[in-house]
Amino acid sequence: MATRIVLSATGGADVLQLQALQAQQPGPGQVWLEQRAIGVNPLDILQRKGGAPLALPSGLGLEGAGRVMAVGEGVFNVQPGDRVGYATGPVGAYASGRLYPAERLVKLPQGLSEEAAAAVLFKGITAQYLLKTTYPVGPGTQILLYGAAGALGQLLAPWACHLGATVIGVVSRPQSVARAQAAGCQHVLVFDAATLAGQVRELTQGQGVDVVYDCVGKDSLQASLDSLRPRGLLVSFGGTSGAPAPVEVATLNAKGSLYLTRPSLAAHTATPEAYQQRASDVLAAVAEGIIRPTVWRRYPLAEAARAHGDLEQGLSQGALVLTA
Repeated sequence: MATRIVLSATGGADVLQLQALQAQQPGPGQVWLEQRAIGVNPLDILQRKGGAPLALPSGLGLEGAGRVMAVGEGVFNVQPGDRVGYATGPVGAYASGRLYPAERLVKLPQGLSEEAAAAVLFKGITAQYLLKTTYPVGPGTQILLYGAAGALGQLLAPWACHLGATVIGVVSRPQSVARAQAAGCQHVLVFDAATLAGQVRELTQGQGVDVVYDCVGKDSLQASLDSLRPRGLLVSFGGTSGAPAPVEVATLNAKGSLYLTRPSLAAHTATPEAYQQRASDVLAAVAEGIIRPTVWRRYPLAEAARAHGDLEQGLSQGALVLTA
């Protein structure tokens, strides 16, 4: 008997309820997966709290890995027994077994475990599009990276360095500085909204950075805008402190013809071709040692609420994975 996490209302971690689930026969274009590992991501918490819409009742989670057990009509890219992972919707990854669209599956290479796949695919694809599409990072690029010691930051920083960038990392507490440095940040600042922009200007000889990757949101918005060079780009892609406030168009002009974007993984993986290309780039970066999947802690599926609590409290030092 399979199990899954279901929520009938949004709210605290206690809305996550474990429920029995019968194995289902896949329909056309689908597979039935027996999952071994499920990735936990900040978006899951945002959806659980109601900050991102879900049609309730609903499952949760967008990232998992396991083995194909059955395939539906018209499925030719995978077969029973294949080890696979995925990092996009439909939601419902918090489960020991589930139906999933075959075209969104990524075959796992030998040597990459299901746990490692669940730790790296969602965050790795996010890092890939942020560095290669949202802003084309290359030699000489100067980056300000929030969350540099977190699970995503530990992928973004070394990959950006590999591409030739200088990375100024931002962390929330002094204890995280060493971890951000180990990830490849040439400079690390402890966040203070009042002083951050001045520190960045000092490190860049008054110029400002080319691009800011801001996953904090509300508390960091003004500091991020003030850290940019003229015609620089603010990439707002998270909201750990809450949703950022609206920005007046005139403000972007006054601060140096700045650019502002709010990208999403869904928009960057809208077609199977784009999704598979980005996933392949991530797996190649893992194989080459550019980035490393790092599992900080494993939790049984039934303890998903505890995993959410640890992530919300900022305790994690890498990826969190549920095991099924």
